[in-house]
Amino acid sequence: MLTLTENASTIVKAITEQTSSADSAGLRFSPNVAGGQGLDVAPVEAPEPGDQVVEEGGAKVYLEETAAVALGEQILDAAVDESGTVQFSIAPQNGATVAG
Repeated sequence: MLTLTENASTIVKAITEQTSSADSAGLRFSPNVAGGQGLDVAPVEAPEPGDQVVEEGGAKVYLEETAAVALGEQILDAAVDESGTVQFSIAPQNGATVAG
């Protein structure tokens, strides 16, 4: 199952607190709607039926079924660059780094 770093948990909580006051709010990862590679990430009020729920450090991440398969056994990290843009990255839990 996907795990979150402390940075990712902090950033996910900050994003969801800025976009919703719902206790169930989180970030949802789903396949790219344009049909490209990668995943779309969007703040949501609650998970959709069938979503895998990952909760760590008070942060909630919802994974659509395809995203859950793609991100299984991965570590999600996040950082904010100088312009304020959030960058998510994933790495296998065995320690090798993969940019996402």
